[in-house]
Amino acid sequence: MNDNRPNEKWLDGKARQAMIDNGFEPEFSEEMEGQLASIASRDLIAEAGDAKDLRGLDWSSIDNKTSLDLDQVEWAEQLDNGDIRVLVGIADVDAAVEKGSPIDRRAARNTVSVYTESEVFPMLPERLSTDLTSLNEGEDRLAIVADMIVKENGDVPQSTFYRAIVRNRVKLDYPTVGEWFDDGGPIPEQIADKPDLIAQLELQRKAAERLHGYRQAKGALEFESIESEAVVEDGDVKEIRAVRSNSAKRLIENFMVASNVEMAEFLESHGVASIRRIVRTPRRWDGIVRIASEYGEHLPPEADQPSLAAFLEKRRNADPERFPDLSLSIIKLIGSGEYFVERPGQDAGGHFGLGVRDYAHSTAPNRRYPDVVVQRLVKAVIAGRGPAYTPGELDSIAERCNDREKAARKVERKMRKIVAAAVMKKRIGERFDAIVTGVNEHGTFARILRPPVDGRVIRGEHGLNVGEKIDVKLLSANTSNGFIDFAAGK
Repeated sequence: MNDNRPNEKWLDGKARQAMIDNGFEPEFSEEMEGQLASIASRDLIAEAGDAKDLRGLDWSSIDNKTSLDLDQVEWAEQLDNGDIRVLVGIADVDAAVEKGSPIDRRAARNTVSVYTESEVFPMLPERLSTDLTSLNEGEDRLAIVADMIVKENGDVPQSTFYRAIVRNRVKLDYPTVGEWFDDGGPIPEQIADKPDLIAQLELQRKAAERLHGYRQAKGALEFESIESEAVVEDGDVKEIRAVRSNSAKRLIENFMVASNVEMAEFLESHGVASIRRIVRTPRRWDGIVRIASEYGEHLPPEADQPSLAAFLEKRRNADPERFPDLSLSIIKLIGSGEYFVERPGQDAGGHFGLGVRDYAHSTAPNRRYPDVVVQRLVKAVIAGRGPAYTPGELDSIAERCNDREKAARKVERKMRKIVAAAVMKKRIGERFDAIVTGVNEHGTFARILRPPVDGRVIRGEHGLNVGEKIDVKLLSANTSNGFIDFAAGK
């Protein structure tokens, strides 16, 4: 095989091995297949006798073009007093997957769907995550609904949760809706002849802008990232394409943040221990202060969220083209989030980036196990039952989820590097702008921005700091193991 031109089967083999090497189960057992057949034979909607029938609403979803595991649908209503009522329907995975069942136990071990450049390794069997528990267009499905009132200033003073039957009227995607919202592009063809859905999406956008403005006023940090996706044609990796955020993505992000905050507060108000998603106050605040000083700005010596938010907003306005580079530097210094159990009367800590005190992952139960757990806790409160999990059980789940999230990042990073090496092998000797993303006992690591590719700095690495901008030369790119090596400096 020509090492410069790996094919998709070769990439799949690499991805599967990376899953195994990092402790994941890439396959589903025969026992799970038997449970899946039993689930498929049930009438889940008939079993949910107390669910509200909301199939008459103009529900819609927005996701990636290739996404088949649809976790949410949205609907909004303009109220006479100026408020906007927002409903977010979240796939009721628990209705199909019983706690402690074979599929649930396997989901609890993997805890997350892993997305590689060539293959998706789903947390749940695809018959569930892309069909029976996916909120697919034109299908009747069960959902947990977050019913929220959004004030004109973006505050959400009132929310309720309940089970419902929903039907997604149209599946939309981020690029198409983003082009319509941001660039004056055509209305998506799926809704071009449906004025009710056009008005619905415009109202959702209005509600999302309110939510965003409220969080911004509270000091939420506004980042912009450039994600990457591989372009694979006829088995060949052709290029790595940069994908930027847009208003469609931000619409969904704002709705998801609101739902996750409200669900956390709902559980807290009922005295129920729950898993929270927290991002602690940055330990590397001195690094953030150093970066700000390079722009002539002075941040306080102790971590201060409003000051950082103001600095980021100023830089976004001053240099929007380079703002994603700055965002990456700051994100690396803040650090990643983690799952933590909040018990009644205790404070697990907030989410530094989002500027909220209460936050629970709950809106992607087809893809993340903590969301299934939170869903079960919420459903138990709705039904008037005792908690679905003890605090001790939640501690074990949170610990496992933190471990598996790190492992998933390793798998996804490894596969991105293998694909990147296939593209970058043709560019050995070229120079690139880069940002230092890691300095530890394993070495010094950097990301070039265009195309977005990660590698190790093996020459000129001494004295480099996380978040520092550097010039690098590409020395080597190995498609067998994904190792990409740089030399820093001119």
